Amino acid sequence: MTVDPYTPQSGDAAIQVEHYDLTLDYKMSTNRLAATAVLRIRTLAPTQTVLLDLVGLKVSRVRVAQDSRAGFRQTDRKVRIALGAAVEAGTELTVTVTYAGAPRPRRTRWGLIGWEELEDGIIVASQPTGAATWFPCNDVPVDKATYRIEIATDPGYTVVTGVPATKSTRKGKAVWEFRLDEPTPTYLVTLQIGRYFRETVDVGDATGTLFYPRPLAGRVHADFADLPQMMNVFEASFGPYPHLGYTVVVTPDDLEIPLEAQSMGIFGANHIDGEGGLERLVAHELAHQWFGNSVGLAQWRDIWLNEGFACYAEWIWAEESGGPAAHVSAAEHYDLLTRLPEDLIVGDPGPDDMFDDRIYKRGALTLHALRLTVGDDGFFALLQTWTARFGGSTAETGDFLDLVEELSGSRHVDLFQSWLFEHPLPELPDVGAKSRVRTPASTPSRSRR
Repeated sequence: MTVDPYTPQSGDAAIQVEHYDLTLDYKMSTNRLAATAVLRIRTLAPTQTVLLDLVGLKVSRVRVAQDSRAGFRQTDRKVRIALGAAVEAGTELTVTVTYAGAPRPRRTRWGLIGWEELEDGIIVASQPTGAATWFPCNDVPVDKATYRIEIATDPGYTVVTGVPATKSTRKGKAVWEFRLDEPTPTYLVTLQIGRYFRETVDVGDATGTLFYPRPLAGRVHADFADLPQMMNVFEASFGPYPHLGYTVVVTPDDLEIPLEAQSMGIFGANHIDGEGGLERLVAHELAHQWFGNSVGLAQWRDIWLNEGFACYAEWIWAEESGGPAAHVSAAEHYDLLTRLPEDLIVGDPGPDDMFDDRIYKRGALTLHALRLTVGDDGFFALLQTWTARFGGSTAETGDFLDLVEELSGSRHVDLFQSWLFEHPLPELPDVGAKSRVRTPASTPSRSRR
């Protein structure tokens, strides 16, 4: 494992965290957190130091079960644990960290991220380095772990993580316990706390759950009515849904953008209008459960594998639900890109531009160009093989290009070089005989539901 060059101050290349056990006690009115984190760590290289990311919270004690001589020192970003003696690669360590404080978002080049107070609740939005605002961690996307999270907090609030909870009462507090058994990177682990109404929804074999403030019920029901059909379309396109459930949280507050977490989509009140006007956002966050959450990133430079794929899923859903053909959506967004600066390398945009909207749209257009080149059958077989082969793990752009070559017989060097690794916007290929994408002239006249 290496430290991600886009986030060089996060992570420790010498370790992998296999499991986090978090015991949290949180008081809503004072934003006060007292916690213990137990990390099961395996070393990847010889080391005498373990570095954990933690921001804004004060550590009072660190204990290493296998090393009574271990000590620690805390800086503004790290908990630096000095082992009593150097250990070899493959050594297993159990590290217990006791800490407390008032969690808050951290200020980064991408804005404020991490643990944040709402008007009456909490939202955790950690992409890319916000997990360290609420627990000590190895905050890099390539390090996927399992989790047990227990949080005691004020009664009257609902806590959501994306997996089912067991709930009990202890000393007047509600205690929620969650087990995330799917390997998950730290940035996709979340807590959402609010006065939410819970409702189940049929999304096929997975368990679908909606959490929302009761006053928003009408808008929620209208805007998520197509979620079962959307799930069917995406399973047909991308392969079986990769998680046991899908949870949607709608906050009472407005949010800048919707967010994905492991088996969860989070939307602000401003993202639902009761008329399906922002339906593409619903499609985008659901698609991330395949692209980004199941097939994860090995490095942030390859973020187009998350966002380009999720954006293309918007176009697939629009076509399948009676809206414009994917080819029409591609042409429209291609035209928009021609009016923007062509100074971005999609396959390695740099940390400042990794969330630039051009990554999303040009990434999606890269996939459409591939679809036009290899045809629908080859394209969707590729997507399904991608999610099956790399699901639950991480991947890089090179892995995708290798798979394209394996399944199509060609690496399509010119296509990917021009779309991903050069500045000028290339021309879209002509619609070939292999592809059945609908063009404007062949778009059937179908009304939406």
